[in-house]
Amino acid sequence: MTERPNGFWAQATADPDRTILIAPDGERWSARRLHAAANQLVHGLRAAGLRRGDVFAVVLPNGAEFITAYLAASQAGFYVVPVNHHLVGPEIAWIVADSGARVLIAHERFADAATVAADEAELPATHRYAVGTVDGFRPYAELLAGLSESPPDGRTHGWVMNYTSGTTGRPRGIRRPLTGRLPEEGHLGGLLGIFGIRPFDGHTHLVCSPLYHTAVLQFAGAALHIGHPLVLMDKWTPEEMLRLIEAHRCTHTHMVPTQFHRLLALPETVRAGYDVSSMRHAIHGAAPCPEHVKRSMIDWWGGCVEEYYAASEGGGAFATAEEWLRKPGTVGKAWPISELAVFDDDGNRLPPGELGTVYMKMSTGAFRYHKDEAKTRKNRIGDFFTVGDLGVLDEDGYLFLRDRKIDMIISGGVNIYPAEIESALLAHSAVADAAAFGIPHTDWGEEVKAVVEPADGHQPGDALAADILAHCARLLAGYKCPRSLEFIEVMPRDPNGKLYKRRLRAPYWEGHERAI
Repeated sequence: MTERPNGFWAQATADPDRTILIAPDGERWSARRLHAAANQLVHGLRAAGLRRGDVFAVVLPNGAEFITAYLAASQAGFYVVPVNHHLVGPEIAWIVADSGARVLIAHERFADAATVAADEAELPATHRYAVGTVDGFRPYAELLAGLSESPPDGRTHGWVMNYTSGTTGRPRGIRRPLTGRLPEEGHLGGLLGIFGIRPFDGHTHLVCSPLYHTAVLQFAGAALHIGHPLVLMDKWTPEEMLRLIEAHRCTHTHMVPTQFHRLLALPETVRAGYDVSSMRHAIHGAAPCPEHVKRSMIDWWGGCVEEYYAASEGGGAFATAEEWLRKPGTVGKAWPISELAVFDDDGNRLPPGELGTVYMKMSTGAFRYHKDEAKTRKNRIGDFFTVGDLGVLDEDGYLFLRDRKIDMIISGGVNIYPAEIESALLAHSAVADAAAFGIPHTDWGEEVKAVVEPADGHQPGDALAADILAHCARLLAGYKCPRSLEFIEVMPRDPNGKLYKRRLRAPYWEGHERAI
C-alpha cells in the first residue's frame, strides 16, 4: 500500500489480511474478517426491521462482537447503546426501554440480567440475540448467518449513544444528531490526534477497561480508524496488562487511577520483569489521581503518563507528563476542538485565578439528553455546558479542579450517583430517611457509605442493616451497593428539607485529600 486511507472500512479493503484485532483469548482477527462481520450485522439488523436513526443495545464483555456492533452502527446510521454489564435486570430494562432499542444483543455471561431486562422492556423474542446460550434468546450467529459480507447500500454515519446518570438517579442517553454524511466523513480518528497519536506509525492500542465506558470505546474506535490494531482485555489484572504490553509492544491505552494504584502495588520483582518501554501514551482520566501515585507512575513509565479531563457529553483538557510536572495538579489545557471557561453562579465569566463552575464547549457538534429536554437546557450558558465541577483556570489556560460534583462518588474511575442509591434505600419499609456518599478506600479511591434513619417501629441493629443491604443488592448493581451502613436518630436537614450531607461525610475524610 503506497497510501494508507483513513477509516477502518477503506483500510480493510486496501489491506484485508492485516491483523487488526486480538481478542481476549488470543484469537487474531484480520481486517477482512472484522469488516465482513460488521457488514453482515448491518444486513441482519436491517432484516430485523432497523432503519436509519433506530437503536440497538448490547450487553457484552470486551470482545470482537462489541467492536463489530460499533462498526455496524457507525456505517448504517444506527445508534448503538452500550450497556454496563454490571447493572441488574431492572436497570438494564430502563436503558433498553428508554433508548427505544429494537434489538438487544447480550452475552450468556449476563443471561439473568439480560432476560429480566428484555422481559421488563417487553422486547419481542424475535429481537433478542445471545452470544452463547440464553433461554428465550436467538443465537447471535443467526443474526449474521447467510448474509452478504459486502458493504451495505445506503451507508451513512451513525453514533454511539452512551447513558450517563444524573442527579435524579435515572440514566439519560447522550444523543447526537445524525449528519447524513458518509461514515468516512465522520469524526473518525481525530480524537487521538488531540493527544499527539498519529495514524499507523507502528502503534497498537491496548483496551484494558470495559468498552461500555464512553472514553474506552471512543479511544478504541479512533485507534481502529487510524490503523492501530486493538488488543482486548476482558478482565483486567495488573500483571496480565504488563504481559500484554510486552507481548504485543502496545503503544497506547486508556486507564483510570485505580489501575495505576494496582500496578504500583505489584512486587518490584514482578514490575521489573516486564518490558513496558513500547508505551508512548498511557492516558488516564475518569477520576482524580493522587499526586504521589502519578509521580510514581511517571518515575516508572516515564513521560508517557498523560491526563485528560472530559465528560461523556464532551471535553475537555489535556496535560502531558511534562506539563503536569511543571504545574502539579493540573488536568491540562483545552483541546483544540474544545473551549474551557469558568463562570460564577450568576453566569458571569470569571478571570484567571478565580474559583467557579467549569464549563466546556465543543466544536464537533451538539448533543441532547434523550427524552429529557429540561436536563438538556439545564446547566448551559450559551453553547457551554457543565457537569458541575468547580475549578480554576490559571493565566496560561491550565485547569485545576478544586472539587467534583459535590455528591458524586467515584470508585475505581466509575461515577456512582447517590440519588439512585438513596431511592433504593427509601424503598425499604424500615427506612424513614437515607443518605449515601463516598468514603475513602485505599484501592478504589472511594466506596459507598449509607446512613439510614429508621422508620418508626423498627429497631436499628445488625439484623436490620443486613436486611437493608440485601434489599439494595436486589435493586442495584454491585458496585453501587453500600459497603457499610450506619443508623442515625434524625437525618440532618434544614427547615426546607435540604440535607446537610457534608456533616455526614466530613468525619470520614479527615486527613484525606478529598475536598468535602
